[in-house]
Amino acid sequence: MTAAQSGRYSKYIRPISIVFDLFAVAFLGLFYFKGLRLNLDFYIGYLLVSWILIAFLIKFYDVYRFTTPVEILTKITKQTVLFSLLIIAFFPFSTDVIFSESALIYYVSTCALIITIFKVLLFYYLKKYRIITGSNYRNVVIVGYSTESKRLKELFESRNDYGYRFLGFFSNKKKNDQILGDIEFLKLFAIENQVNEIYCTLEEMPNDQLVDIVDFADENKITIKFIPGTNEIFSKNLKINYYEMFPVLSMQKTILHDPTIKIVKRTFDIIFSIIVIILFLSWVIPLFALLIKLESKGPIFFKQGRPGLDEKEFFCYKFRSMKINVTTEMEASKNDPRVTKIGKLMRKTSMDEMPQFLNVLMGDMSVVGPRPHLWSQNKSYGNKIKKYMVRHYVKPGITGLAQVKGFRGEIESDDDMINRIKFDVFYIDNWSLILDFKIIIQTVLNIIKGDKKAY
Repeated sequence: MTAAQSGRYSKYIRPISIVFDLFAVAFLGLFYFKGLRLNLDFYIGYLLVSWILIAFLIKFYDVYRFTTPVEILTKITKQTVLFSLLIIAFFPFSTDVIFSESALIYYVSTCALIITIFKVLLFYYLKKYRIITGSNYRNVVIVGYSTESKRLKELFESRNDYGYRFLGFFSNKKKNDQILGDIEFLKLFAIENQVNEIYCTLEEMPNDQLVDIVDFADENKITIKFIPGTNEIFSKNLKINYYEMFPVLSMQKTILHDPTIKIVKRTFDIIFSIIVIILFLSWVIPLFALLIKLESKGPIFFKQGRPGLDEKEFFCYKFRSMKINVTTEMEASKNDPRVTKIGKLMRKTSMDEMPQFLNVLMGDMSVVGPRPHLWSQNKSYGNKIKKYMVRHYVKPGITGLAQVKGFRGEIESDDDMINRIKFDVFYIDNWSLILDFKIIIQTVLNIIKGDKKAY
């Protein structure tokens, strides 16, 4: 069983936990709060929003394979207390509603009990499942051979319930039977053996090697973590976790990997895309369908495979703006003879991109993110430009920071792509909901003003 196969179900654990908790919050609310003259639909919505908001603030769903039972129970206690306060806070603003202490106590107690039991059972089931079946393991290697790295190796081998499979040491400085090879051999080994995580001993790693390892990990979607030595390291890009009493520094790829942030961004995408589809696309699609059909034969929509999240292919939709041709992997250029008259207007105003809100609703894209490139561009620039593959850490977007900064349209030189990637990586590393709103507003302003690269 490969690493990818063994871990294919782990991505569903957190969503299952979230859905179960929200179901418990809603169902028990309907049961305990009926008869209190509440607008139950509104109040259940209030309860769900309150639960999600608190969970986001205290990182309630940030539970990992090395998280201790005490930490889990602490999170449940915080969530329950804060949730109770928000439940109570609702009643003073609704004078017609009956406040029932007993209903509140029963509701909170039952919620806390059911959610705690489910979480504990899930937690221990996963640990036992890993030990018994050996599945859901992550392949790991350690760069550097020191006292600390040997201790970490012993921990991996003694705690099967953590779900790590240790494959070996790599070092340029030392050689013995336990060291598989040097850093250069590590790269080949990591690809061939589907390594999921690389742990680096900082005491043995000079800066040039460290940069090389980080770049390699970025390009191959491998998580990189650091084993601290005697020197203290302070960086906003590092977070510390404890495997029992063993400290491990982990480089966070992006805030968008945070499960709660994913929910926030996905919720925004769904709401925004539904609004655009109902208020705009509902009448624009029939209008453009007629104009496209009147000018040229062929389908209304142009559908093309593009690399998306984790470089998985999805079909990107656009209004067809060109005559039917066989050069779909060649990007449009200025005065491109393939572009129709109505297509020229659509491309100038970016209206041809509007069907991608359907992609957003289906979950293939986000409203804001790195624009999806052609497969030919991925092959051409993937190994040529540093950090290029980082853009696949997140869903592609209808608009993005690179686009509003002027780096859109035809790629005439490597510098055009390098600048685009710089803005894409900056967006991924510095995401915020406010930044998304700024990009959307700037996109609208650019459409109104006109963009010379929109052709």
